[in-house]
Parts: sequence; C-alpha cells; structure tokens
Amino acid sequence: MIYTITFNPALDYIMNVTDYHEGMVNRSHNERYLVGGKGVNVSIVLGNLGIPSTALGFAAGFTGREILAKLKEYNIMSDFVELPTGLSRVNVKLKSDAETEINADGPEIDEKSLALLMEKIEAIKSGDMLVIAGSVPSGLKKTVYRDILRIADGKGVNTIVDTTGELLTGTLEYHPFLIKPNQYELCEIFGRRLKCDGDIITAAYELQERGARNVLVSMGGDGAILICEDKSVFKHAAPRGKPVNSTGAGDSMVAGFIAGYMEEHNLKKALLMGISAGSASVFSEYLATKDEIMKIYNEIREGYLLP
Repeated sequence: MIYTITFNPALDYIMNVTDYHEGMVNRSHNERYLVGGKGVNVSIVLGNLGIPSTALGFAAGFTGREILAKLKEYNIMSDFVELPTGLSRVNVKLKSDAETEINADGPEIDEKSLALLMEKIEAIKSGDMLVIAGSVPSGLKKTVYRDILRIADGKGVNTIVDTTGELLTGTLEYHPFLIKPNQYELCEIFGRRLKCDGDIITAAYELQERGARNVLVSMGGDGAILICEDKSVFKHAAPRGKPVNSTGAGDSMVAGFIAGYMEEHNLKKALLMGISAGSASVFSEYLATKDEIMKIYNEIREGYLLP
C-alpha cells in the first residue's frame, strides 16, 4: 500500500478575476473550491492513474470535514486524525493576468493528535511506500519529518520526501528512497546559485552523500533531472504546451514517478512518467487525468528507449 501524509491539507478557493487591480474592489467571474495539500494531491493523481493509496494527515473543524468529504468523492481512502480545535486552512488562489496565492498557516496540532498519527505510521509494513509532502503548521518542530522516517527506518518501507529546507535535510540520515526538490529549493538548501545542469547534479550528489538514495530535481519548463542511487543521471525536457495551472505540478510529478516505478522498478521510466504527469497537470485546469498523462508519456518516450 502507498500512504501519503499531509500535515496541512487545505480547501483551495480559486477565484478568476479579469483585470485585477490591487487596493480596489474586484469582482470574480468564476469561483470554485478544491481539496488541496501536497500529499493529498499525490493521492488524487495516483487515484486518477488507477493506483490506490491511503491519505494520512490532520483535519480540523468544518473545513476539515469538507476535505474528508471531498476525498471520499474522489474515492481516496483516508485515515486522518481529527483535531479537537481549530480549522483546516483555506487557501485563496487569485487568477488574473498573473497568479496570486494566499496560503493560511493551518491549525495547531496537539501532542496527543501527533502521537495518534505516529501510531498509524508504526503500523506501516515492509513493502509499503510512504510519501511525506508539504509544509507543517508553524507550531510543530522542524524535526517531525525526521521522526517519521526514524519510525519507518529498517522496516523495508520506501520513503519519498517532497518538502523544503530543514524539513527535507533532516530526513537524509534515514536514507529516503527519493527526495524531490525543485531547482529553486535546491539553491536554498546550499545557499548558492546553481547555474547549469552540472551545478544541479553536483548538489544532488552532495545530498546523496548525506543519505538520499535517489534525487529528482524538477526544473519547471526545463523538465527534470534524476540522479539515481548508482550515480547514473537521466534528464528529459518538459513537453511544449500552454500552461494553465501550476498548482499541484510537483505533486503530480511525484505521483507519476511512483506509478512508473511500480510497474517495472525502472527509474528511467519513472522519470518519464513523472514529467508526463507534472506537465499534464500544468496543461489542465486541475490535476491531470490518466488519459492526459498517458498521451504525453507516449509522445515523449519516442526516441528515449527504455532498457
């Protein structure tokens, strides 16, 4: 079973405004809300690809109940801890000539609720996969993801970590199967500009020396680079298309990578599926469907023979 963890899920309230003016009264011409959060997005895209997963995390108040209801609509299994106080966050996505996002902090997670989540993680078995993605509410320690990987360590669980800064680097000593920083996040980790592919690969090797097994670096329109456990390097450009929505692209890449890897344990195929899923979501109003993903995959795999 694949498990995804989202400490800070959200309802994304999306508003389309024509000719937005800061400091003025603006009126939207279209609104909708969707369930969001990085681990949740991974579960949704996996579900679109026909791969079951169980979403773990925290939900609070009426917004938390709506998140759980939405997951049920998507046929996503969930086993969230319901917090005694607070509200799961609502993030505002304003779409006009440019995209503006306002992301809320999220509810306080008390020690008892955190312990309940850790008990669920303790029950994960050998052969399972655990995906930890996104931010945590400000009240939690930056060691919380490391604590989760410590629980999974030695149990034969493949762990995937998609987060930033200390939350990411703190997990490396427990040898995550895959980490997925984007190019900007990689620059932040090392405090230096990474000007070319060689710089990115060198930085990824440094993360491997600190414990990461495989490093997938997403580079937006430039595609992605995968540095494998055996030190081999694969790169593929992103397909051309009209960007529609950037939200969830990185999470879709993680889901696509998992789907590609599960079939044949072929990392090169996993990279191509990851790029296909990430790109398909960028070209869509919402997270990509299986048909959208496979259409791109079948296009970009031409000339990129798999062993």
